Amino acid sequence: MTMRQTLKPKPDAECCEKLAAELNVDPCIAGLLVQRGIDTFDKAREFFRPSLEHLHNPFWMKDMDLAVSRIERAVKDGECILVFGDYDVDGTTSVALVSSYLRTFHDLVDTYIPDRYAEGYGVSFAGIDYAHDNGITLIIALDCGVKSIEHVDYAKSKGIDFIICDHHRPGERLPDAVAVLDPKRPDCHYPYDELCGCGVGFKLVQALGQKRGQEVEELIPYLDLVATAIAADIVPITGENRVLAKFGLEVINAAPRPGIAALAAFRNKRATDISDVVFGIAPRINAAGRIKHGNFAVELLNETDPERAVELAKAIEINNVERKNLDREITEEALSQIVENGEADRYTTVVYRDSWHKGVIGIVASRLTETYYRPTLVFTRSGEKLAASARSVRDFDIYNALEACSEHLEQFGGHMYAAGMTIREENYPDFKEAFEKVVRETMPEELRTPEIVVDCELDFGAITPKFYRLLKQFEPFGPGNMSPVFLARNVRDTGFAKAIGQDGCHLKLYLKQDGISIGAVGFGLGQKLPEVSESKPFNAVFSIDENEWNGSVSLQLKVRDISPC
Repeated sequence: MTMRQTLKPKPDAECCEKLAAELNVDPCIAGLLVQRGIDTFDKAREFFRPSLEHLHNPFWMKDMDLAVSRIERAVKDGECILVFGDYDVDGTTSVALVSSYLRTFHDLVDTYIPDRYAEGYGVSFAGIDYAHDNGITLIIALDCGVKSIEHVDYAKSKGIDFIICDHHRPGERLPDAVAVLDPKRPDCHYPYDELCGCGVGFKLVQALGQKRGQEVEELIPYLDLVATAIAADIVPITGENRVLAKFGLEVINAAPRPGIAALAAFRNKRATDISDVVFGIAPRINAAGRIKHGNFAVELLNETDPERAVELAKAIEINNVERKNLDREITEEALSQIVENGEADRYTTVVYRDSWHKGVIGIVASRLTETYYRPTLVFTRSGEKLAASARSVRDFDIYNALEACSEHLEQFGGHMYAAGMTIREENYPDFKEAFEKVVRETMPEELRTPEIVVDCELDFGAITPKFYRLLKQFEPFGPGNMSPVFLARNVRDTGFAKAIGQDGCHLKLYLKQDGISIGAVGFGLGQKLPEVSESKPFNAVFSIDENEWNGSVSLQLKVRDISPC
């Protein structure tokens, strides 16, 4: 696929020089900092040295005092509390976090994950009935609930209170809950509104801890769950999220809970970074809810016996293998459907087959977006209705596009880049055309081509172990703080270029520039092999990484794109 390269504007030279001198770093490092809005010594110190002191007071969040008071009353009166969460990574880690913390001082705590197929996403009537049948009078809903007006009213009619901890955009009216903790509430002035659901759950735990006289340092063991959710939910790794992710990764590497340790072992690496969580730990947690039931993920995450955790992780790995096979099969069927329907040139991808497994349609939507690079919805049958997962492209708000088509939808919710919805089958054709029309009229033409944003130009001579060590201090990487991307001009391959991997889809290279050589790999660039012949110079867009092989570690380039000089 053709890529458009966008070179960021050069930051202010005087500011970069001043910061480079104050920090005693390479001017390129200073430039990368300034581009991220880190233009003073104090900001740089906070960036390079994230501290738990940088976390905000949880009571600054709207309704936090009400939530804490209601939980304290439940504990005092011996009420049974139900911790309810969605079946994905953010939901299951949230449930594991809050339930395991509450159990340190309250015995009457139960958990509930809705069945993806029988109940669907979010707060369910079946879950409320379960609470009523078991004498539960307080439900804490995590990663869901901000739009569950009817469900909360139903619970109230049965004498059950709700505390909602969510991070999705609320509707025009909030549920009539005891407390609605959501930094995206228009009337909530909490300083950071990009927390994931587990992050909001952690703020509740932090607030409860403060009232119980605990220091935030005592809550560090719970941050492996928060870091996992931050990575999986693809929220910006800035502000509080960056602090929570950094300390959470330290827990994952030093003293993870047995369940996280068992899942990390499948990666077989010396250290676990954010990408290992995204591509290794998170998919396995998700696999439980996609193939079997999210309860198994919560059971694993709350397991305290290492041997039992390993057995549970092995069972979930079987689910993960099945998920991969389903993902592959359905993606192939969906791609064939696009071609057969003559829809390769549309602005959107909307596909449907009633036999597709509901548990993997979100992954398939991501695969189709990678192939055609356009807003994508994958539908399947869910009971009497159709359910879909939506994925978007960079800088296009798919939530707003769905909102513009909401007359055709039964229910929808989500974020700028991902959403879920249900629809009546008879409305599917009209919705499909309405969605295509909205996207065609609102999406700028340039967004139809994937973009690589390049931080700056960098010659191979500047790539040293010291330079890389400084780059490592920019971690953890993610939205809002992506791994720096560089451009090197007039690069040649030394004659060792070859296509590797299944079907030769990747490139293995050994590049040189001005007499300096370095190894490189280009994932998904196998088709560019003819462009890197030794006789022709080219420009390479890359990030810098480490290559572990046979116990030795060396620097290598991770090539993102290759273009003519």
